[in-house]
Amino acid sequence: MADLWLPLMDSITSAFGEAQALTAWEAVAVLLALAYLILAMKGSVWCWPAALASTAIYTVLFWNVSLLMESVLNVYYMAMAVYGYWLWTKGGNAHDGVNIVSWRLSTHLKLIAATTLLALIIGYFMATQTQASFPYLDAATTCFAVMTTFLVAKKVLENWIYWFVIDAVSIYLYVSKGLMLTSVLFVLYVVMVVFGYFMWRDKMKAQQSNDSITVVAGAV
Repeated sequence: MADLWLPLMDSITSAFGEAQALTAWEAVAVLLALAYLILAMKGSVWCWPAALASTAIYTVLFWNVSLLMESVLNVYYMAMAVYGYWLWTKGGNAHDGVNIVSWRLSTHLKLIAATTLLALIIGYFMATQTQASFPYLDAATTCFAVMTTFLVAKKVLENWIYWFVIDAVSIYLYVSKGLMLTSVLFVLYVVMVVFGYFMWRDKMKAQQSNDSITVVAGAV
């Protein structure tokens, strides 16, 4: 009986230790991800270093729980963190960063159609060729997050609307995989992106107003 009990206790102890380590790393990633969103809402370029560190941790975490596309997505996030930092500091015609802009509805409809088609193709491949969990939802959140992260780097106002939907769907994925801290983070995200939208909209209007004043002053 002891021969059976001791290996069982060792297994339980080992699993508990791994769970604690996972939770600790997840907590760090959550705090950094939360810092990223708060800084992004404020339009601070320091959101990108926070994103780089957070996504590096999540790349490993998601791979370990078989959310394969989420893991690949975070590799992309790391690259976009570098690109976003450069664009916000050196991009634009004057090489001093980019301003917030709003894209036409027709442009967004084209983006949605193209991204949905790509998500269906990738989801089918994952469902038939891999052991990925929730292949179609995983692929959809991944593809739309890839596209939306690019919109953040470009400072497109409507990125916040995309994130609202993506984050809401992601909550279901993370709860299903036991990533409870991340699930709580994304509940906060759903609320915060609403504020992010209005904060960026107000900043865009202020930029447009300043540009108009500058044009008028230059014409005098």
